[in-house]
Amino acid sequence: MKKENMLIIGSGPAGLTAAIYSARALLKPVVIAGIVPGGQLTQTSDIENYPGFVEPVGGFDLMTAFQKQSERFGTKVLYDNVVSVVFSGTGPHEVSLAGGEKIQALALIIATGASPIWLGLESEQRLMAKGVSACATCDGAFYRNLPVAVIGGGDTAMEEAIFLTRFASKVTVIHRRNQLRASKIMADRALQNPKIAFEWDSVVEEITGQNEVDGIVVRNLKSGEKKRIECKGYFAALGHKPNTEIFKGLLDMDDVGYILLKNQSSHTSVEGVFAAGDCADHVYRQAITAAGMGCKAAIDAERWLESKHKT
Repeated sequence: MKKENMLIIGSGPAGLTAAIYSARALLKPVVIAGIVPGGQLTQTSDIENYPGFVEPVGGFDLMTAFQKQSERFGTKVLYDNVVSVVFSGTGPHEVSLAGGEKIQALALIIATGASPIWLGLESEQRLMAKGVSACATCDGAFYRNLPVAVIGGGDTAMEEAIFLTRFASKVTVIHRRNQLRASKIMADRALQNPKIAFEWDSVVEEITGQNEVDGIVVRNLKSGEKKRIECKGYFAALGHKPNTEIFKGLLDMDDVGYILLKNQSSHTSVEGVFAAGDCADHVYRQAITAAGMGCKAAIDAERWLESKHKT
């Protein structure tokens, strides 16, 4: 069984930033990247809000640069999935991979991210990053003076809809009930915004468009009537699910499954285990904040290793 100083699960901005810092500290980190590395960011065609890029940069290109930078300093990347973990006091912790390999690590950084909840439409996947998004903060600026649709009725949906009114000509909210689930203050803000329209008791049946979104087909659940609404952007605002299933019962989490961190650090409830990025952040969910958390996790892990194992 291989033994490592530092094992990082996840290859998005958090995991690869942790790898860059860990590798520069000569900890020789190993990243478990998954079968399709790069995290959610690889599904974003153009990123305009990541510092350092005057022109938009593709999500795949950005994450490829992250990985190459980490490898330049000595990071080893394994293209496999983690199927189980065993935590053991102050370590080493044992990780089992889908390919059958087992790895022990003195320090473990979890950066598995979170996945947006989708309706499950074929057209959602077909038009992903071609008008379909789950992040208004990331992609809203691409829809200046264009109509968009937001799917959902909770606080997240209202926050997304209100944010999108800064850019879009019109925001149509599709909600399957006849009243919002959002808090009263968020609901009132959305209901009073002249640029936001509502389709009550309705569900999206299809997103239309060949190479990019040009509209949605909605069905009224009470009347059964269908109609097409023109829009250039489709924003799923149904929430996110942290990718933490294999850690349930092993780490302290909130009710949704986000890993709980101690104070302002990256320390989890298990000594020698750290977390960074969207698996522990349900508020910001941005590439830049995930990268910052990855930096914190690497520094915390380095200091912990120095104090406990004198690496």
